[in-house]
Amino acid sequence: MITRFSTTMTMFRSSSISSPSLHSLIPRQPNSVNPTRNLISLTKSPLPLNLKYSISMNNQNIRTVCSSKSDNGSYDHPSSSQGGESFFRGVLANMESVYLSRNPTAKSVLELVGSDEQISYDHFAFRTFGVNGYGIDSMARFFLDFGYTTREELRFPAKKLRALWFAPPGNTISDGGAGVNGPLPRIFISELLVDQMTPQTQEIIRKYTENSGSGNKYAALASALGTLTWEKPLYTEFQQLARESEYAAWTLVNGYAVNHVTISAHQLKSKLRDIKSLNQFIEENGFRLNSEGGILKVSPDGLLLQSSTVADPVNFQFRDGQIESVPCSYIEFAQRLVLPQYSNLPSNEVKEHHRRDGFEVGNADKIFESTSKEQLTRRAA
Repeated sequence: MITRFSTTMTMFRSSSISSPSLHSLIPRQPNSVNPTRNLISLTKSPLPLNLKYSISMNNQNIRTVCSSKSDNGSYDHPSSSQGGESFFRGVLANMESVYLSRNPTAKSVLELVGSDEQISYDHFAFRTFGVNGYGIDSMARFFLDFGYTTREELRFPAKKLRALWFAPPGNTISDGGAGVNGPLPRIFISELLVDQMTPQTQEIIRKYTENSGSGNKYAALASALGTLTWEKPLYTEFQQLARESEYAAWTLVNGYAVNHVTISAHQLKSKLRDIKSLNQFIEENGFRLNSEGGILKVSPDGLLLQSSTVADPVNFQFRDGQIESVPCSYIEFAQRLVLPQYSNLPSNEVKEHHRRDGFEVGNADKIFESTSKEQLTRRAA
């Protein structure tokens, strides 16, 4: 593990992250966000390689804990490779930092919900191109090398997508820590089935991935630094992809950036632990939620409930110098209900591994629409 990432670690030591938008993504303040609420700043806190960032609000830290389920449901076993784990958590922190720097809605929601709550993360999500080694595996290898395990595959035939989710290791050091220093999140990685696209779209995607050299070997690094592994595209190429697949167009301009993070509603302590109350609270404070299939997405077994905001628009400067608004990322909310076999457990004894795990195709299919033109247009209305 250390050998494989020695080059990556060296690059982190010598790279500056003071300007994460290395490919001209300029966050645009959404109309629905009150500027007086955007008080979150990104401030450094000590971690190896100076990678740890924390979200602070009026000198008060928003506490975040990543909730997840390992095979035995525990988080408190010591790691056999503390140095490697520190590096891994530092990379996650930088991914989150880039995500928050580009998405004012996510920052504002975290401020709003986190002012009186300890926020838990359910999962991080990424999008990829399933061609030339730039698919799921390119991002997954980073997590697999640090102890994650592959779980279920999900298929989305209409969108020409497939996805895998990954469970975190149980032998990590959390000790009740917050944010990336707490229990690690699930990881959800999807890929576009490029071979199923039209020849015109395939040609564009293949051109950029083929000309990227070995960029796919550094997917996690690209995400943590906030840069594309290929050159900026032309606006006409973005339009071609958007006409056929909004997922493809999003990935062309956002690359390996975090697509969304998810707040674990059931880990909240107030009435907001009920996702319906949380959705109402979010909307009452001026944020638009993804309405595809209804605001609340419910799995067939009724145990996984999800919702999400609509993606923030950002101004992107294309290779020909044209600057256009494109969708960036969003924030999701998930409530995992207690499994039937644990329904008699007292509420104070219920742990994450007693709850519904995994993902659901029907829910995820609708959550994907958070970056669609239809949802962004509705948001701007």
